[in-house]
Amino acid sequence: MFLHDAPRAGGQGMITPTIPLDAQGVHHGFLKLPYSRDDSAWGSVMTPITVIANGDGPTALLTGANHGDEYEGPVALQELAATLQPDQITGRVIILPMMNLPAFAAGARCSPIDGANMNRSFPGRADGSVTQKICHYIATELVPVADIVLDFHSGGRTLDFLPFAAAHILPDKVQESACMAAMQAFNAPYSVRMLEIDAVGMFDTEVENQGKTFVTTELGGAGTATARSVAIARKGIRNLLIHSGIMPGALQLGPTVQLDMPDDSCFVFAQHAGLIDYLVDLGDAVNQGQPIARIWPADRTGVPPVMCHAACTGILTARHVPGLVKLGDFVALVAVVTGTPPQG
Repeated sequence: MFLHDAPRAGGQGMITPTIPLDAQGVHHGFLKLPYSRDDSAWGSVMTPITVIANGDGPTALLTGANHGDEYEGPVALQELAATLQPDQITGRVIILPMMNLPAFAAGARCSPIDGANMNRSFPGRADGSVTQKICHYIATELVPVADIVLDFHSGGRTLDFLPFAAAHILPDKVQESACMAAMQAFNAPYSVRMLEIDAVGMFDTEVENQGKTFVTTELGGAGTATARSVAIARKGIRNLLIHSGIMPGALQLGPTVQLDMPDDSCFVFAQHAGLIDYLVDLGDAVNQGQPIARIWPADRTGVPPVMCHAACTGILTARHVPGLVKLGDFVALVAVVTGTPPQG
């Protein structure tokens, strides 16, 4: 049996799984949350879940669509749920391809039910809104049984990223080291040592506060997925399962550029609204003080643009996608290149 297999009384917040979470073999089902609404008085939110288990071993929790307009995770995890067989692993793999199903069904970052951003709603509440209840169940029933957690992200409809895996700077340096090693095993084209600008309520923070090994990603964006970005996700899942001892085999390793986000000087935000005009592309080198974009007025001609400057030296790692920006919108992320490690 797995450690902490039995759901704890009072921890489910009305959510019940339709499948066993601790049984051997392959089980596909739902996390069922009663949700009474105008068009279905006794309706439910049914979050898809797959559990694949074989023998005693580590547990991996793999999640996608924390934000509903990010697609690499759902695509790669749907494939994994449909193809992974028990005899390929030792341990357990819990798969939530669309952990924020209401947002995913709407193609939106936040839930259309309660307007909540799931990745700012942890640890949730058993007696809270729909999003808070889902977060509470994941935080109290799924994260505690996991040894390693992979949460897929990309830029959604408003951002685009160089494809990277990331681990966070943590107070516990032993835990940080484990997270960094797992990030390197994922082996995305870019690997980021990340400092979050707003970590309150994040799934990442909840998982890390429980002492787990955690890896996240940003694999693209612009509201879609590509063959390349999904292939990165697919390879990363396999590598992470091998790294954690759940799956046998050798890691598939290619070059990965090491990036660092040491402080908030990496971020550029719009101080004016208007038409964004980028002067560099993703992956381009930029120097501190260099203009990286300019904002033209969107309501008149004959007025010069306002420049947006990099506050540090590095490469353009993320950018705003829509052609118009509002005051306060994210414009750019400039990450610092720290090297490319040897392979092997």
